[in-house]
Amino acid sequence: MRSERDEQFHRFVVSRRSGLVRTATLLTAGDAHLAEDLVQSTLTKLYVAWPAFQRADNPDGYLRRVLVNALTDERRRWWRRREESMADVPDQPAAEPVVPGELADGLRVALKQLPPRMRAALVFRYFYDLDVADTADALGCSEGTVKSQTARALDRLRAVIGPSLTTAHR
Repeated sequence: MRSERDEQFHRFVVSRRSGLVRTATLLTAGDAHLAEDLVQSTLTKLYVAWPAFQRADNPDGYLRRVLVNALTDERRRWWRRREESMADVPDQPAAEPVVPGELADGLRVALKQLPPRMRAALVFRYFYDLDVADTADALGCSEGTVKSQTARALDRLRAVIGPSLTTAHR
């Protein structure tokens, strides 16, 4: 037998889960497995804090913040910092200039090279079109930090992608 809280949470999950997975996929630069883990962690934390979530002035901001915190927590886990063993040494560096037809893959690779909070700033500012204040709220930092993180992230993307990024916008 479900309580009223369980029913509300179930309706919330049914209505918002696909959007959370899409956002988590962007925040993880296309890592679908990590995105699913982040959504699961986010929903678990949200269930525990369901009364606080319902009282929040900005529930969407609250949700984005829980998701970003889950990403940050995930990146801090000790097994994420361990070396990754490979059978063969890669012949090419991970970041290569991208040919115009491969812009989406190149952008994903370039996004993956950014630190999680820098990537989150870009995702919220440019994929979700949030203003600086809402992005700062989601990341739990100042507006100045969002501006500097965004500028540095764009500089890094320009360095990795190069002229193909400017060609794609024309």
